[in-house]
Parts: sequence; structure tokens; C-alpha cells
Amino acid sequence: MREITVCTFLTLDGVMQAPGGPDEDAESGFEHGGWQKPVADDELGTAIAGWYEHCDAMLLGRKTYEIFAAYWPTADPGNPFTHRMNTMHKYVASRTLTSVRWQNSTLLEGDDIVDAVRKLKASDGGSINVVGSGDLAQTLMRHGLVDEYRLTIHPVIIGTGKRLFADGAIPTALEPVSVSTTKGGTVVGIYRPNGKPSYDSY
Repeated sequence: MREITVCTFLTLDGVMQAPGGPDEDAESGFEHGGWQKPVADDELGTAIAGWYEHCDAMLLGRKTYEIFAAYWPTADPGNPFTHRMNTMHKYVASRTLTSVRWQNSTLLEGDDIVDAVRKLKASDGGSINVVGSGDLAQTLMRHGLVDEYRLTIHPVIIGTGKRLFADGAIPTALEPVSVSTTKGGTVVGIYRPNGKPSYDSY
């Protein structure tokens, strides 16, 4: 059974939208694109690189796939991520795309994304990273298909934008696997779902 890992960059108030640049995703009038780089540091880069060393493939929604497919094929070959992003297998969950052209990309078959991901998890191979792809990640969470979260929580508050754990998220207890803080103040956490939350009083 392959494992699904959700890898997401978050602001302190939980926003995941457009960390990479001002024009990455301006949906709903979002004006804070590119918030991650000013608060990034070398330790963060090393941690993120480790996320990709331990996975065989990525699972992407349409929007994230199109952003990545427009950038990585012509990205600086000196960037240590460029070769990995281009050569790693990409599975794309989309009801609107009819083909995918980026190197080593496969469009998941069928209209039922949940069923397609279940079949993917049951196939041979290593772990799969869901990168960005907020709508897809929320669908997988609702259906209990996420095995691990790898999150970076950055010291910046945006106030608006898409959130990974949006209203309606399924209450879930998390077991911390590892948690550290970079010199720039970013929390890098790895967590695994651990049933339902417990409740108590003081």
C-alpha cells in the first residue's frame, strides 16, 4: 500500500495560497502572492529537499499541475530541485484536462477522483507527495486518504486566502513524528493522523 503525504507551506494563520510568487494564484482577488520567500532560509530548503528524497511521485490537482508544468521544464538546471521535479513521476487529478505533456506525467482515469486515488494507493511503488493542490488535499482528507502531513508554518500573517484546513475539515488527532524550528522561525512539522481528537476539561 502506497502512502499519501500532504506537503504544504502555510502562513501562521493557515493560508496556503500562492506562496511562490505574486502571479501564482490571484483567485478571489488574493493580493499576497509570494509571501514565502521573504521568510525562507537555508534550513527550510534542506528540510523541503528531504521531503522529495523519500517519495516516488507527486499527486497534483489541475491548477498546481499547470503552474508547475509551466515553470519546471525551463527552470534553472543549477537549482537542485529542477532535475528532481522534472524526472519524478506526476499523477494529475483533474476532471477537465484531457492530456498532460510535462515529462513523466499521468492523468488519473475516471471521473471519481477518490476512487482513482484509492487505486493508486493500492498499486506498487513508494510514497506519493500531494504538493499545493488545496482542493485535492481537502478531498483526500475528507475520505481518510492522507497518511502523513509535512507542513512548514511560516512567521507571517496574511489574513485572507485559501487554507489547507478550511471550514468543514474533519476533526482529526495528529501524532507528531518530528517538529523543528529553523533559524528564521519557520516550524517544520511532520504529523500522522491518529484517529479522532480527545476532549477533556481542566
